[in-house]
Amino acid sequence: MTMNEKIRLIAGTFILLSLALAYWVSPWWLLFTAFIGVNLIQSSVTRWCLMEDILRVTGIHREGARQG
Repeated sequence: MTMNEKIRLIAGTFILLSLALAYWVSPWWLLFTAFIGVNLIQSSVTRWCLMEDILRVTGIHREGARQG
């Protein structure tokens, strides 16, 4: 998986999870959904993504590693 694919997968999962939590637990979880949306917009403008840094630091994504 490429970095972009991993980030899209994580963002989509977080959005669906936060919507489910908002429905079954508390509507306050919609703030997490909004946070994700703001992060996506911010990263498209600044070309910096916190999740990208997190994936690199944790070793989940390594540059130059064979993606398959």
